[in-house]
Amino acid sequence: MAEANILLDALLDRAGLSHAGLARRLTSLDSALRYDHASVARWIRDHAIPREPVPLLICRILGDRLGMSLTPADIGMTRKPTGQYTSTLPHLIDRAVAQWRGDQKGQHPTTVLTGAQAIAALWDWEHPFDDDQNHPSQRRVDATDVARLRHSRVQYQEMYRRVGGIPVRARIVATLTSHATPLLRAAYDNRRGRDLFQAVAGLAALAGVCAYDANRQPLAQRHLLTALRLANASGDRPLGAYVIAVMANQMLHLDEYRLVVQYSQAALRAAGHVISPALAADLHALAGKAYARMGDKAGSHPHLRQAETLAARLDPGTGPAEVSYVQPGLVETQVAEALRRLGDLTAAHTYATESVRTADTTHLRGQVHRHAGLALILTARGDLDHAITTAHHMLDRLTGMESGRLADRIRQVTAALQPHATQPTVAAFLERAHHHTDTDPTGT
Repeated sequence: MAEANILLDALLDRAGLSHAGLARRLTSLDSALRYDHASVARWIRDHAIPREPVPLLICRILGDRLGMSLTPADIGMTRKPTGQYTSTLPHLIDRAVAQWRGDQKGQHPTTVLTGAQAIAALWDWEHPFDDDQNHPSQRRVDATDVARLRHSRVQYQEMYRRVGGIPVRARIVATLTSHATPLLRAAYDNRRGRDLFQAVAGLAALAGVCAYDANRQPLAQRHLLTALRLANASGDRPLGAYVIAVMANQMLHLDEYRLVVQYSQAALRAAGHVISPALAADLHALAGKAYARMGDKAGSHPHLRQAETLAARLDPGTGPAEVSYVQPGLVETQVAEALRRLGDLTAAHTYATESVRTADTTHLRGQVHRHAGLALILTARGDLDHAITTAHHMLDRLTGMESGRLADRIRQVTAALQPHATQPTVAAFLERAHHHTDTDPTGT
């Protein structure tokens, strides 16, 4: 199924043109054309591309209406889709706004970009957006506007950690559409513009995190790509590195292990010494986990050791708000997961036990993941009594959360315990866990 052409749809809305209005203007430019409102609707709904020179005529009509130069790529009418573009500031804004508006309208992408299209994002990242961010308009952005967006991000992040990404994403996207969009099209000088792009990028990244948590992976990826480009425009390299870390985490979930390594290494390389030890530790841990899932012990261990070294320098409560998820015990959780994948259950148990010991220092989502990791290791070691106790602690922390990723985590634990379902304590846990997932606890 084709993805909707959100760029054309958003530009028509911005230009104040209906489907019928665009069709009339096309036929007025060329009387041989026979298009109507249904034709335009099909171009948007099915991402259909009319024959030449119609895309160029549409660029001309919309460009004249908006006072800007447009190409077929800007209106979503190119035959070769790509995840890469380096464009002008107005085009960057238009693409971001189209993404948020499309999400609100339910025009969601259906495929995850992989291969060259996914790597293209790194090219954008490693070639900073150097344009001056001066933007003229009647309404001027002030410091209060930027502060309000940053405050919204903090509020939504706490909400996400308490109730999960499923109910929160729509709120963030509404804020991006109703509050961030007018500000991006208002007036600002270079300094204020970069502050604005930084604040909006943080919100866009959180929209991606929530979509990822809801298991809407293509949508999550598009929000994260938008966030990365906005972070690039802001000049905030640590923020961009954080976005790439989230993208790497998503690729780990999607079993794209080579991409995880490439993303992690690119973020570390391009951001250099400006990123915090917390984020660097997370990036090394992600790379180590990816190598572990590929069965590459030689590739995994150096990254895991580096993550541990950096974790020892963590200073909770300091650094950018975006990396506040890196709390004491997180790296131990990730190292334990990697070692479990490599078959080193004794060492994995040591790290997982430490991660659970410090679990109370983090939010409930993190606590669920830590208890799940330990339960998986205990099950693999045959210690079912402790595994069940730990798994119940995991469920205790799920009350009130709507999270696709946490539901996946529960399924991992229930799948590991399923072979022991004849034991009463295991059966009781599987019955309880069933209420947190769509999975039949009996496995039938």
